[in-house]
Amino acid sequence: MTALGAVFRPQLPPERLRAMVRTAEDAGLEELWLWEDCFLEGGISAAAAALAWSERLRVGVGLLPVPLRNVAVTAMETATLDRLFPGRAIVGVGHGVQDWMGQVGARAESPVTLLREYLVALRALLRGERVTTDGRYVKLDDVALDWPPQAPVAILAGATGPRTLRLSGEFADGTILTAGTPPEGVRKARQLIDEGRKSASRTDAPHSVVVYLLTATGPDAAARLRAELEAEGAASVPDLGVAGDAEAVAEAVRRLTDAGADTVILQPTADEPDPEAFVRFTAEDVRPLVA
Repeated sequence: MTALGAVFRPQLPPERLRAMVRTAEDAGLEELWLWEDCFLEGGISAAAAALAWSERLRVGVGLLPVPLRNVAVTAMETATLDRLFPGRAIVGVGHGVQDWMGQVGARAESPVTLLREYLVALRALLRGERVTTDGRYVKLDDVALDWPPQAPVAILAGATGPRTLRLSGEFADGTILTAGTPPEGVRKARQLIDEGRKSASRTDAPHSVVVYLLTATGPDAAARLRAELEAEGAASVPDLGVAGDAEAVAEAVRRLTDAGADTVILQPTADEPDPEAFVRFTAEDVRPLVA
């Protein structure tokens, strides 16, 4: 069955998160996703709070920019979240926005090399292995977690370009696609991911594809969606985003899953007037229409 969720956008102040989590939990939402966008809110700290305020809600961090975080720290935090809240934390890592990385002096000359080294080391640490590596970017000397996860933890990679999509198939357990990915883009991404899986002989291992869907509902939905797409320079991309009622949104979700998505996360516009109502709309109105 298709997994469905919603985004708590970091344009909202952190103190709004608790109300969103409680709304999501009470409405039966499956997944609430958070972003670590610079320079808004911390992904791990927000995820820990969201998980503590809920009992069954899965909380995704999509994504942690790897140039900002030593891989050992990410492994420690991921393992801690999983041991505190088994099976409910979903962690994604990725290049990060390069301009932001430049602002903090962390921009990598080869983001693809960094992500490859990072994924290999991170997944090994989370398996409880002792890791020594001297890569171009990732350097560890006899590092192992004292408290690794007690069960396997999937690590997802954010990806857009062909090289990173293939890399995700080779080295990650799943892929996160942005809201700028229409159904045809999902189909192409899945093909590239599968090429990477095949090259690494990982075709027997599961690989989930998560995609954000820019969504607007309510009387001014079409205008808000159009304004956000124009602001992102994506107004000319066909089949991008959806505005309308629950049936219209559910149909857009189905188009993405037909193209190869396993999980669809509804992303409200930045000017969504009632984020809590958007969460209830996702869980109570759209969910019953999505098989």
